[in-house]
Amino acid sequence: MSTEENKKLVRRFYQEIDAGNIDALDELVAEDYQDHSPPPFPGFGEGREGLKEAFRVFWEATPGTHTIEDQIAEGDKVVTRLTARGVQEGDLPGIPRTGNQMEMTAVVIHRIENGRLAEKWSEKDLLRLLQELDVVPTPGGAAG
Repeated sequence: MSTEENKKLVRRFYQEIDAGNIDALDELVAEDYQDHSPPPFPGFGEGREGLKEAFRVFWEATPGTHTIEDQIAEGDKVVTRLTARGVQEGDLPGIPRTGNQMEMTAVVIHRIENGRLAEKWSEKDLLRLLQELDVVPTPGGAAG
């Protein structure tokens, strides 16, 4: 695949997640997918099924969108800078529903193999997310 096709694959991945179409990951993600930066909640399986499980939990608790700010591709890797936005409408593991608006920035690197996402590394602004969910106090404020 070309670098443009790889970028298109990553964009489609986020579009399908935003639409709640988690089963589309069967087509887009390798079965033995490796997430080198898994969600900050324990208990999710590995591979594509673990990824689907994590996205189902997030989709049900925090429906929202991903805005791709930038993408750079070289060889079999795509780097995406994005902003995720949503509202915590349901419980997350260990975090009861808050109803709070959330916004988190991230830089994500995907490796593509045979037309599917095979590996992922990411750096997410988890501190900001945890502050918005009232788990960690904000400067000058207190956690709920």
